[in-house]
Amino acid sequence: MTDYQHAEAIGRIVTIRSKWRPTETHEFETGTDARARAAVINEAITWLKTPFRNCADIKGEQGGVDCAMLLTRCFVDTGALLPFDPRPYPPQWHVHHDEERFLKLITEQLGAIEIVDELPRVGDIAVYHWGRCYSHGALIINKDEVCHAFYKTGRCVIMRMQDTDLALRGAGARPVKFFRVKRDG
Repeated sequence: MTDYQHAEAIGRIVTIRSKWRPTETHEFETGTDARARAAVINEAITWLKTPFRNCADIKGEQGGVDCAMLLTRCFVDTGALLPFDPRPYPPQWHVHHDEERFLKLITEQLGAIEIVDELPRVGDIAVYHWGRCYSHGALIINKDEVCHAFYKTGRCVIMRMQDTDLALRGAGARPVKFFRVKRDG
């Protein structure tokens, strides 16, 4: 178990234990899905304190990662998706363009489908509108927190979803979108 929290899958149930939060349990359709989600959550937590660096994917305080590579590493390194590398990509695209390139990464390269008629669950992805388009992603860790790499905080951190939502959205911003990865493994 990490110092912060840990996800464990037994059968179709994912249990998330934390030093500071009540234990959560989440039931999924299959044990395979529960195990994949727990593995992705645990992998995300291992990236804590990794500094933000555009297009990087080296874990640890001497490394660096951005939100796209954090999501990629979490799903690929746990075997949930077959290996791929989305780079190169322009890290400041969202500042100058309207084309939804980050959403294409999420849907085409991660193979995620948008969640429309149900609530997002642990192990799903939250995508935020930042700049001129949707351009920032985070992994849902528990009912109140996400793990993400964000340059304003300078680190890959776990943060309350509501705070992340407020930090990324200004007046007239679009709502957060949620996605579920269709796992290969």
